[in-house]
Amino acid sequence: METSRRIIIAGGSGMIGTCLSSDLVAKGYKVVILTRGRERVEAGGKVRFIVWNGKTLGNWCELLSGSVAVVNLAGRSINCRHTKDNREQILKSRLDSVKAIKEALKSCARPPGVWVQASALAIYGDPVDRWCGEGAPHAEDFTARVCRQWEAAMSDAVPDGIRPVVLRIGIVLRRGGGALGTLENLVRGFLGGAAGNGQQYISWLHWRDMNRIVMDAIENPGFRGPYNACAPHAVTNAAFMRALRVSLNRPWCPPAPRIAVKLGAMLMGTDPSLALTGRRCRPERLTTDGFEFLYPDLTDALAELYGGAGRAICNQ
Repeated sequence: METSRRIIIAGGSGMIGTCLSSDLVAKGYKVVILTRGRERVEAGGKVRFIVWNGKTLGNWCELLSGSVAVVNLAGRSINCRHTKDNREQILKSRLDSVKAIKEALKSCARPPGVWVQASALAIYGDPVDRWCGEGAPHAEDFTARVCRQWEAAMSDAVPDGIRPVVLRIGIVLRRGGGALGTLENLVRGFLGGAAGNGQQYISWLHWRDMNRIVMDAIENPGFRGPYNACAPHAVTNAAFMRALRVSLNRPWCPPAPRIAVKLGAMLMGTDPSLALTGRRCRPERLTTDGFEFLYPDLTDALAELYGGAGRAICNQ
């Protein structure tokens, strides 16, 4: 595989990595995905899956040399019950992947020019209705602490000469995938009411805009440091669910009280905080840099995803 157009994606077999690799190939890049799954080649040889365990060095290290960029999306999903063991694995998986890339870069003859590192908007905690740009205070709850340690580990790991970019990612919307897939199933099952009081904010972005942000991070030498990867218009949980019901042609549904959300989360094997907390973020640095979103508004994003089945007015 030629090196001049090669990009390494650690943890790239999930929804975000799969979408990203497809667009990278369309732009002429060759993609190497570091995965815990089986080794294989796809897209006519343009996407190669290499096994790694997310924490130790291996044959994948030699592929870093001469690559354009390394994109690290690795980390255990937070969509689980936040038990003590799961919390430890959520944090450890993120720190281990950063450490592994750091060690691999030490012996890299021709290191990539940029390291794009995933983080999350959860770093701001749950500030209720306060807007959070990149300069907003960082919180102290579990997911915020994970993000803080994750970003600090990456900051300490980047060698001189490699441009560091951190993307604090919101809820990426793709039909049938990720958090939207779960909410879509609830709405289709006529359980699409607001969670709790519905006033917690959802900071989201369309998967195509997510890809474009990563592309800019890779190709634009001006990209450096942390960026909020979210659309400019966060909406409340109630407004989001209302827009999704309209898009899926489902009627009004009563809100689920907090106790029902907690019970449902337990039955689904996840943590209720994922539905009951939120954050109102905006992409200040992207906006300042002139990034233009294809889907700045939720109604347009959902119309594209669901074929324009319906539109709704969202409180912003």
